[in-house]
Amino acid sequence: AIALAAIANPNAPLAPAAPSPDGAAELRRSFTQATRVEMDRRKRALALMTYHDLVTRLRTTLEGPHGSEVAAQLRARYRVALVDEFQDTDPDQWAIMRTAFAHEETTLVLIGDPKQAVYAFRGADVYAYLDAAEHADARPTLQTNWRSDQGLLDAYDRLFADTRLGHEDIVYRQVRAAEPNRAPRLSGAPVSTPLRIRVLARHDPDVGRTPTGWSSSKSAREHIAHDVAGDIAALLTAGPTLDHGRPLGAGDVAVLVRKNDQARMVKRALEEVGVPAVVNGAGSGFATDSAHDWARLLEALERPESLPRARAAALTPFLGWTADDVAGATDDQWDVLQQRLHSWAGILRRDGVATLFEAMSTQQSLAERLLSVLGGERELTDLRQLGELLHGAAADGGLGLTALAGWLRQRMAGDDRDAGAEARMRRLESDADAVQVLTVHRSKGLEFAVVYCPYLWDPVWISNDEAPAIYHDAQDAQTRTLDVAMDLRDRAYSGHVAQDHDEQHGEELRLAYVALPRAKHQAVIWWASTYNSRDSALGRLVFAGPAAPGRQDADRAAGETRERFAALAAAAPEAIVMERALIARDARWSPSRRRAADLAAAAFDRRLDARWRRVSYSSITAGAYEARVASELEETAGADDAPDHHPLPLADISGEQAALLAVPSLLSDMPTGTRVGTLLHQVFEETDFAAADLTDELASRLAGARRRRTVEIGDPISVVDGLRAVIETPLGAMVGERRLRDLAPADRLAELTFELPLVGGDRPDGELTLAAIAAVLRDHLAPDDVLRGYAERLADPALKANLRGHLTGTIDLVARIDGGYAIMDY
Repeated sequence: AIALAAIANPNAPLAPAAPSPDGAAELRRSFTQATRVEMDRRKRALALMTYHDLVTRLRTTLEGPHGSEVAAQLRARYRVALVDEFQDTDPDQWAIMRTAFAHEETTLVLIGDPKQAVYAFRGADVYAYLDAAEHADARPTLQTNWRSDQGLLDAYDRLFADTRLGHEDIVYRQVRAAEPNRAPRLSGAPVSTPLRIRVLARHDPDVGRTPTGWSSSKSAREHIAHDVAGDIAALLTAGPTLDHGRPLGAGDVAVLVRKNDQARMVKRALEEVGVPAVVNGAGSGFATDSAHDWARLLEALERPESLPRARAAALTPFLGWTADDVAGATDDQWDVLQQRLHSWAGILRRDGVATLFEAMSTQQSLAERLLSVLGGERELTDLRQLGELLHGAAADGGLGLTALAGWLRQRMAGDDRDAGAEARMRRLESDADAVQVLTVHRSKGLEFAVVYCPYLWDPVWISNDEAPAIYHDAQDAQTRTLDVAMDLRDRAYSGHVAQDHDEQHGEELRLAYVALPRAKHQAVIWWASTYNSRDSALGRLVFAGPAAPGRQDADRAAGETRERFAALAAAAPEAIVMERALIARDARWSPSRRRAADLAAAAFDRRLDARWRRVSYSSITAGAYEARVASELEETAGADDAPDHHPLPLADISGEQAALLAVPSLLSDMPTGTRVGTLLHQVFEETDFAAADLTDELASRLAGARRRRTVEIGDPISVVDGLRAVIETPLGAMVGERRLRDLAPADRLAELTFELPLVGGDRPDGELTLAAIAAVLRDHLAPDDVLRGYAERLADPALKANLRGHLTGTIDLVARIDGGYAIMDY
């Protein structure tokens, strides 16, 4: 525990160790310091650098002897620095921003809400935000809520009234809705009150009780999960509508929980009443049953002749056998199955996991079988995602079948260092209309029409065992400090442990604040009278003060609970309602039970605009280009008596120009085609034109591009010479004879994609022709203007005349030159 705390808080100072008779406190403190030194030594030996190291080393540099020079360079490059979500920063990041940008030459803008500081477990420190706010020259505050109805805000004002969310300076502030007098935007719901508090009666026969008379936490969680499901089924069955008359769908509803096991419990309850639900980000895909199915399949493909392995594979979704099928299968059926496994093993070895998965899906009707049963979307999504991960691992590591099976087993055993990576987190099983079940942390920044928060009464478990305490030291400018004394007889350590617990409880309060405002129209919360519920976020909100219910008398506490919630509802009768959490046993929902009006067939009653297009420059000029090429071919074929072309003698050209002209053209010997063009574009985009050694830079970029794209380009040396000549050739008088070579990376932008609406874009309200554009240019350009010839070219009858829709394209290069901009194509 000490080692983990030391590694997770490498810069936190250690609390002074009080002398102890056995010297244990001094020993733990020395061990903590030694752990930090050893951790740093091992990282340097392995040439490893974490993200935290990048931050701390930058801070060290800025505070070192050359820090003023580095800060000046940053200020010269960035005149304004804006940091969003600043409440999730830490002291090191704040020190960097303060040193670099809190200066008279620059403007530093920090945007954040300390009430949403909920990432202490990732190293965030809300005290850094509070320090920044204290030193700010201006502190404008947003006064308008653009998400929620005014009735819901009124309910929150009553629930969070005068609340300090973990710190005296983190205060709940009242705001007004953007349209405070507007009618509620949710209509037709079984209960229309914005904030609903459903109280689970302690004497409910469906809820277990402890020997001392309190509700059992486990039983209460399960009961409330079913109550959530029944309430959502009733809501969807009623067919309420949102603003503009749109029916409320399952996708407009979210259930926010604290932990993933709670999410799985709620999802199962929703599935039992027929409500589609998806769990957003519920852990790694390697911890699912689908991973075991893939492992059994790979083991069977390793040895298809093994009957035990074939039987195990038969029971996976890939083959879909039942236990009765396996028990009653004949020898001929097993022979057919093992032949199929042999065939699949060959596909995997030749073409990879992706091809194998598609073959199995087609041959075994995998999608049809899984999607026909409840929960099939989840299973199909997991199988497909794991297949993609297996395919990537096999391709990147050149893994054979046996090595691939071992790779999967290692990840399933919990040895996967990247198990938390975004690519390996479980995906949503469907984009269809489904209730979103997710943790409060993952909900941050999202919004839903109706939000259910069933477990705000369930406190986070905080161990009372002796463990390192992490707290903010008021005697040291609120610096995050680590105390490893781990001896409750030490009064200082006991006080630090209590402060550590208080800070954790404060973050739980902020989590409740994060959860509830996700709702736009209605929020539903629950209360259960368990032994520890008064320590929860909701308990601290409702029962704060000397009259909080005690733990000795469960009956008295239950009575006070009803009184507190009744008083809360009475204080805002139009915004808050108290209900009893009774499971609706007959609750069931299906799309067919929606109102008949929602099932009316849509009529296609609009006219198609057949001329609307997304057009590009190439499509406009295609006809003219083909006509010109045909004309040039005819002229070339009939030019037997044409005089020979004599280029300008090299003797009449400067030495630098002659060297460039002597380089063979890329078009002379190099293959052509779109793949070659794409590769060359990639090289141009990645090359630093101003590199000191341009030849080496081009060779490196070309080699890298060819590793990613297998393209035949001829002699690489000749290609590099040709590319260098292109970059070093003057571009003409319009850009002052500059070369691409003269463009620094900061003065160029590669691949600028644009899309311009023409005469209204998606809703055209006029006609546009190239002839009209040409007429405007002729009327407004001077006779000697270089663009006048371009206007004449627009009159070419071979060009696409009528333009309607959007003009799209990509500019290869935008260069900043003398305060202006030049557009170039390679």
